Amino acid sequence: MKAWLMALLFMVGLVLPVAAATPVKITADQFSIAEDAGTATFVGNVVVTRGDLTLTAEKVVVYYAAGGGGDVDRMVATGRVHVNTSGQKASGDTADFDPASQQIRLSGNVQVINAQGTMNGPELLIDLGQKSSTFSSGKGGRVSGVFTPK
Repeated sequence: MKAWLMALLFMVGLVLPVAAATPVKITADQFSIAEDAGTATFVGNVVVTRGDLTLTAEKVVVYYAAGGGGDVDRMVATGRVHVNTSGQKASGDTADFDPASQQIRLSGNVQVINAQGTMNGPELLIDLGQKSSTFSSGKGGRVSGVFTPK
């Protein structure tokens, strides 16, 4: 039960463009805790919502810091990850969130769609602290985009 509460505290603590008091809702087909491994795992049609942000994936694993206390080292979502906000949709094979650096790394067939166009590439690094995003080509891949002029 302790890890479940820590998982919810972690999700509430995500730095997203939403008010701090906005609740987080997590649903999945299965939830398990491995206290010895320091993980909480949500599996099967995982949906995480907070304000206007929705993350869906087949699996989300929350890794806790050594020593407990509710600190989270990272969160990894796998299985065709989709991150949707009111103005943008992003997808990839994996999303890895590091709360210490406030960075989300979306990798594997990444696509971002918004009103300005579509970007594709092997990897996208989102720095929430710096409010910046960087697409990279990875090993031998290419970044591409299609933009619609207004």
